[in-house]
Amino acid sequence: MPLDPDVKAALDRRAAAGGPAQYEIPPAELRARQEALQRKPGPEIAAVSDHLVPGPHGDVPVRVYVPITDDPGPLPVCMWFHGGGWIYGSIDSNDANCRELANRAGVIMVSVDYRLSPDHKFPVPFDDSYVATAWAAANAASFGGDPARVAVAGMSAGGNHAATVALRARDDEDGPDLVHQSLIYPVLDRDFERPSYAENGAAYYNLSLEMVRYCWDCYLADEADGDHPYARPMAADDLSGLPSAFVLTVQYDPLRDEGEAYAERLRDAGVPAEVSRYDGVVHGFFNAGIPFERTWQAMDEVAADLRKAFGTA
Repeated sequence: MPLDPDVKAALDRRAAAGGPAQYEIPPAELRARQEALQRKPGPEIAAVSDHLVPGPHGDVPVRVYVPITDDPGPLPVCMWFHGGGWIYGSIDSNDANCRELANRAGVIMVSVDYRLSPDHKFPVPFDDSYVATAWAAANAASFGGDPARVAVAGMSAGGNHAATVALRARDDEDGPDLVHQSLIYPVLDRDFERPSYAENGAAYYNLSLEMVRYCWDCYLADEADGDHPYARPMAADDLSGLPSAFVLTVQYDPLRDEGEAYAERLRDAGVPAEVSRYDGVVHGFFNAGIPFERTWQAMDEVAADLRKAFGTA
């Protein structure tokens, strides 16, 4: 399928503007550029509150979004881990996403401001995400949430965190009991020989092979960490006992094949897993702050999947 016209126009404008590739920009400058982007504000919601979660590497900021809903509660809770290749991204830059999903799904979204690489390498960002999830499950009642209905969700590097948090929650005897994982074009492997890398690894398609390699280099302290399932979920020997999954992939994305392969492995392990591929679009299109027309279709599908997983459909 050809590129969506709106997406192609945006990519053409970016190509015409020129400038260095993302992996050629120092991380601090890249973060500043990303945070400075003009974004569409998200919708009004019932309540927003900021919290600090104690963790092994210091406090982890989280933001709780309570939706406008007729449901008297307690409401389901969904963690949100932002994308940005572990290098950039924040609660603020993902504010619109969380507001939209909270209202559309009728869930409390908890956005996690995990520490960024290369300043903080694995396992620090992962640890932040896990302790924030454990905190949300343990304290759900304090913000109107249902501790028996907690899911994890994230996009790109945040999708990696959603998958790895689900793995550790399963492995930890006292870990949070998660009911679902929503993985939006997630980073799950380091196999750069997959066909989707050959087809979509050019810089024009928004996420290049060089950028993916750079992100992994920034995230991992050494090569051995790349074989740890809490860094690379595809390295896990056993995927049984994990919560059900929804995996959103896109046609023009080097990460497409690993997302679909992970869903197949989940199904082989007896875990219900659904894949929804969006043709004609690129990595990064799931962004309510800088949306394309197709963004809203994806938002609605993710929200509908969460309602189904939580039994509120």
